[in-house]
Parts: sequence; C-alpha cells; structure tokens
Amino acid sequence: MMLICGIDEAGRGPIAGPVCAAAVVLPKDFPFEILADSKKLSLKRRKSAETMIKNQAIAWAVAWSSRGEIDRINILQATLCAMQRAYMKIARSGIGIDMVLVDGNRTPNLPVPCQAIVKGDDSVFEIMAASILAKTARDDLMLLMDQKYPFWGFAKHKGYPTKAHLEACNIHGPSPIHRMTFTF
Repeated sequence: MMLICGIDEAGRGPIAGPVCAAAVVLPKDFPFEILADSKKLSLKRRKSAETMIKNQAIAWAVAWSSRGEIDRINILQATLCAMQRAYMKIARSGIGIDMVLVDGNRTPNLPVPCQAIVKGDDSVFEIMAASILAKTARDDLMLLMDQKYPFWGFAKHKGYPTKAHLEACNIHGPSPIHRMTFTF
C-alpha cells in the first residue's frame, strides 16, 4: 500500500501567535466522510473529527513555528519549517512515506517526493485531516492565550486582524505574542 502523508497549516493570516502545521497518514479504512476543509466544519464536527483522526490515523503529528521565528524569517518560511517539523516527527517513527501532499502552492524541503495542491484541503483526505489537526491545535492554543492575555480577545478572533482585534491593539499595544513584523 502506498503511504501518503497530507500536510496543512493553520495560522498564516493572523497577526498574533505561532503558525501550526500538521501531518497525517490515514489508513484505507478510515471514515473519510467525516472529513472536510477544517474551515467548513462546525467546532463540534471539527473536534469530533480531530478525535477520530488521532485515534485511527496510521500516524499524525503537529509542529509549530513561534512568533519570534515568524518575525525572523517571515511567515512563509516559518510555515514551511513547521511543515517540515511535522513531517519529520512522522518520519522518525519509522513509517515509510511514499508521497507527501501539501495544501497550497509551495512545498517544504523533504527527503521524499512532495507535491503542492492548491485547495488540497478541499480535495485530498489526508490534507483535510491535517487541516483539522492544525486548526484545532492552534485554536486551542489561542484559547489559552486569551486567558493569559485577555485584553486582546484571542478567544473570539484567534489572532486574525479583525476590527475588534485591531482596536484592542490600538488601545493596549501589542501583546507578547503579537508578530512584530506587522504594523499596528
């Protein structure tokens, strides 16, 4: 059986917090009907799918690039680093990956064949699963950051530059998790 690893990220667009990438290898008998692009699933369905992916996947991993790393090397390069880290966590487990499919138009530098698929989170089950794990992990982290830094409302917008978020930045300045390469 050819093993395909899907990779996707969450958190490229926000102005606060890290970027998260996930890598997933699914078995052929996975209940694929539960999958979709994470942004198209309700929170309840996303959390249910997250549990099933973690319990039934052949392998899965989540990895991060910090706010500081984003500021040092830019969001694209930090995203590719997070994707590479997620893949390497799976590779270290000894599973022989035949092909990596990545959502988007860029691929990380990996030691196996890798293909970028625009809108892959809409069409490739492994990427859909990775999309779900990346989004749930990042959203959960931003809920914790909301408790730590309540003035910015991270629980509502997850760090995306909404009107309310930008207003909070104007009032309170940047929090310790804001990406400083963005203008406030």
